[in-house]
Amino acid sequence: MTITTQEFAPAKINLTLHVTGQRSDGYHMLDSLVVFADVGDALQVQLGAPSLCVVGPFAQGVPTGPENSILKAAQLLGIEGKFQLTKNLPHPAGIGGGSADAAAAVRALCRLTGKPLPAPASLLPLGADMPVCLSSCPQRMTSIGEDVAPVAPLHPMWVVLVNPGIPTATGPIFNALPTKDNLPMGPLPRFASIDDQLAWLREQRNDLQSPAQTLCPVIDEVLGAITATDAGLVRMSGSGATCFGLYSSETAANTAAARLRRPNWWTRAAKLL
Repeated sequence: MTITTQEFAPAKINLTLHVTGQRSDGYHMLDSLVVFADVGDALQVQLGAPSLCVVGPFAQGVPTGPENSILKAAQLLGIEGKFQLTKNLPHPAGIGGGSADAAAAVRALCRLTGKPLPAPASLLPLGADMPVCLSSCPQRMTSIGEDVAPVAPLHPMWVVLVNPGIPTATGPIFNALPTKDNLPMGPLPRFASIDDQLAWLREQRNDLQSPAQTLCPVIDEVLGAITATDAGLVRMSGSGATCFGLYSSETAANTAAARLRRPNWWTRAAKLL
């Protein structure tokens, strides 16, 4: 009997993203607090001859050949699989869609075969977000992405994600960053309350936000619209163009999402996992 398993690929959110240097090989050094939301893509997996079918609202433009990150992940593991991906997240969008999908494939294939999960750093050849997406829990990501460490439990928060429908290319945004040697986050404290947590986050940065705003001015409009909803923190995730607001209650997030809906904007309220 053929066994099929389902795996969720949650949206990745960089609550912070400090660019702390650039190596001689061109890779950028990062220091990022990464969390995941309960909105994402869905992956159906069977063992068998390699194949990939993509459906869903954002299926258009997703490659289905060997260049797809899911099939690359299966090849790296040495396990053949048949995949159907329901693409619910926009791409490229700064919320780790491709890496989250590939990490979901790794989890599913290991579960189907009884193999242990690989070391997160071994997945770095598939992309800088792969190690942090493997466990899909709050983590601090450093170096070029291969060093990931769990963090102390965070107070529950809700998020509204907004993508204006304009794709952003990571390379040009990194190239537009005027300073590559920026300060890291420093120690991550244990927060006494959600207010302390949000206050600390507001002191941090996404170093890619300013160059992304220059190259994609609609990001300014998105950030301004989220700010008008009285979010506890407003920031861009990754290299954009998805931006987010953080809220202390589900009601506040749902109310903000309703205010933020525009004809060409993808807007979702979600709880952080």
